[in-house]
Amino acid sequence: MGESLIDCVRHVMGCVPDNLKAMTVLADDDPRQKEAEGLALVAQLDAGSGVLLLSDLFGATPSNIARKLYQPGRVEGLAGVNLPMLLRAVCYSGQSLPEVIQKAFDSGRNCILSINSDSGSCDVKK
Repeated sequence: MGESLIDCVRHVMGCVPDNLKAMTVLADDDPRQKEAEGLALVAQLDAGSGVLLLSDLFGATPSNIARKLYQPGRVEGLAGVNLPMLLRAVCYSGQSLPEVIQKAFDSGRNCILSINSDSGSCDVKK
């Protein structure tokens, strides 16, 4: 799912930022090995302001691995990733980690709309 979402970012934005990476977790992967891989990826991505981990489903193996990587204020995470959440995180990646988390969280939730409704809007760059 992560690589597919990154392809969507490439489609929407025309490029993929250097600070956006995916770590695939397959059903038969060793969680301890993936945790070590995640630690290495976090170290690669952290330019000093922290890393936001996005996973698909809370309680599934990817989010459980992300929970093991959690370091308050440095490595944070959100489960339930969707494209608006990811786009907002990318658009605001230059902000502080708490701001990026809030923007991504709000966009992920607020961009779930009925397509039959004129009452809502989703602007991921807001």
